[in-house]
Amino acid sequence: MTAKVTAAILAFLLLAALCACSGGGVGEPTAAPPISSSQAETPDATTSPPPASPDAPSAPSQKPDDTTDPADPAIITGKVEIMFDYEKQSGAASNQFAVWIEDMNGVLVKTLFATQWTANGGYKTRPDSIALWVEKSGLASMQKSEVDAISGATPQSGSLTYSWDLTDANGDNVPPGAYQFFVEGTLRWKNYVLYSAVIMISGQSAVVHADARHTYEGSDRYAALTEDSPENNMLSPVTVVFTPAD
Repeated sequence: MTAKVTAAILAFLLLAALCACSGGGVGEPTAAPPISSSQAETPDATTSPPPASPDAPSAPSQKPDDTTDPADPAIITGKVEIMFDYEKQSGAASNQFAVWIEDMNGVLVKTLFATQWTANGGYKTRPDSIALWVEKSGLASMQKSEVDAISGATPQSGSLTYSWDLTDANGDNVPPGAYQFFVEGTLRWKNYVLYSAVIMISGQSAVVHADARHTYEGSDRYAALTEDSPENNMLSPVTVVFTPAD
């Protein structure tokens, strides 16, 4: 081998050694650039978020709509007065009357007054005595204390007033609305008069005049009354007045 060839080989080997030491050798893979801290902490868009910590507060739920029923109607306080003139009649089978209240469905709310003779059992011997009230009130099934609370002696002739405090038979306040008032009077045997009116219980005062319906009926022993019979004066036209409390 000539000296030139030998020198060339030695030069090549020396150059290769120098390249290996410097890391710039031909064909060696290049190292990837380092990842910054911001890049390492940023999740990939397709990666699901981490589960919430069990100690983390949950988002407040939306308050549901208020579906409670509205409050009951306001209670109206005040009084109702049923006023009429009474003229006591002579003779038998007369002078019996009753005053009571019903709701608009025909259910009895309260009896304000009934004459004592009928209420204490007279209706059994004389079924025509204020018969409508006897049926409506359920008198036959009442206790004596209940009868005593609503009945009284037949009054003397004069102007009468019966007051209603807007409570039912149990003493509970009734709701506002329309109510029916009745005054029934036995004029003579089967002959009777029935006064009725409807009045509104609200925040405003009201006055109504009751309508009268006379029923004239005779029997084997007694002739029917007529429009001219003096017994028609037993009960005068009825006025009903509602006065709300201040």
